Amino acid sequence: MNHDYDIIIIGAGPGGIYAAYEFVKKNSNKKIAIFESGTALPGRKCPIDGEKIKNCVHCPVCSIMCGFGGAGAYSDGKYNITNEFGGTLYEHIGKEKAIELMEYVDQINCINGGMNTRLYVNENISKKKFLQNDLHLLSAKVRHLGTDVNQIVLANLYEYLKDRVDFYFRTPALTVDVNTADGGYLVSTKDRDYTCDICIISTGRSGSRWMEDLCSHLDIETKSDRVDIGVRVELPAEVFSELTDILYESKIVYMSKKYQDKIRTFCMNPHGVVVAENTNGIVTVNGHSYEDPEKLTDNTNFALLVSNHFTKPFKYSNQYGESIARLSNMLGGGVLVQRFGDLVRGQRSTEDRIEKGFLRPTLKATPGDLSLVIPKRQLDDIIEMIYALDKICPGTANEDTLLYGVEVKFYNMEVDVDANLETKYPGLFVIGDCSGVTHSLSHASASGVYVARHIMEKQ
Repeated sequence: MNHDYDIIIIGAGPGGIYAAYEFVKKNSNKKIAIFESGTALPGRKCPIDGEKIKNCVHCPVCSIMCGFGGAGAYSDGKYNITNEFGGTLYEHIGKEKAIELMEYVDQINCINGGMNTRLYVNENISKKKFLQNDLHLLSAKVRHLGTDVNQIVLANLYEYLKDRVDFYFRTPALTVDVNTADGGYLVSTKDRDYTCDICIISTGRSGSRWMEDLCSHLDIETKSDRVDIGVRVELPAEVFSELTDILYESKIVYMSKKYQDKIRTFCMNPHGVVVAENTNGIVTVNGHSYEDPEKLTDNTNFALLVSNHFTKPFKYSNQYGESIARLSNMLGGGVLVQRFGDLVRGQRSTEDRIEKGFLRPTLKATPGDLSLVIPKRQLDDIIEMIYALDKICPGTANEDTLLYGVEVKFYNMEVDVDANLETKYPGLFVIGDCSGVTHSLSHASASGVYVARHIMEKQ
């Protein structure tokens, strides 16, 4: 049929970028468009500078979460090459294929500006000390680009694509319909409707609600039963240096003695900074670091997250996480921060107590009491793991260790797709984090490459 485009990609995050890259690289001669609610990379400016403005000002479209590169553009540029975490892509395409595609993406990143960055391999460290303390170090290779080099890579990818793909920035897709008149799909925007033979949806974490509405509209089955709730820990970089110098990103899992809950470290940023981010109008906390030595700090930060799995009849896992985050926003006007010593003593932190401490926070947050926000079970789990980490990295449980809250890892509902990430509608694919299949930059990017290759092989 004579449609506007052969392929429309919704979302310019890693999944959408690498799908487009693969089509162009293979000279598919497809007419491709990418619709993105945010801006091109140079236009992604957050008004919070950490000094003049303390809290999120709730821009209509969040520049941290949306725009070319997706939420991953400001998330430290860590590409974890592993099947042990980051998603379940391997369950769809196979373990060997998933690793092969993640390594392929890593090569593209290196060609486009990441060639001088380091690939960390955690087989170089003994797991004995972890196991002796009932901690479990997950295996992975980690390419650390840093937020600065990651944006160089993204800028180069955009230069490669911009004359070969039609980009529509600040043009969110309102909905997608099956084009019953002449086949294909109808993508509606605020300006007009566009038709295509194939539609690839890659709206990422920030598009979770939109994806949920679309699945309801198209009667596509979904499943949602998990949300991770926790804090971001900030401490002197020396405390974790024995690990981060070798591994950079340590994925450590612990099973609490009290509740038998799983707690894990997430998004570790040696010599990094803690930042606030906006997810669906809710201010949560995150972290990142740079490759440039001049931008390094004296602190390391990482998240401690408690996995919460829900059973029927409850099916609003993300709303549960959002309610806790909103409570933090209500009490602190944004992100709360508390010294670990204050938390275990049952007293709130104050600006004076933090100022008198030996650790300088990298995010201007509101001193407060996290026990008024985080449910007791999750808070007990977090405290227990901090003491467990203190056994392998002494100093983790110091009085001045800072805990920022809350950090919530929202999981997009898992969309019913087949082994090729195709829905029940032929030619309608869902990739990246909005599929619920991937939860990382590497897995999302690999899913884009996989679907692009699958489409080209069929035609």
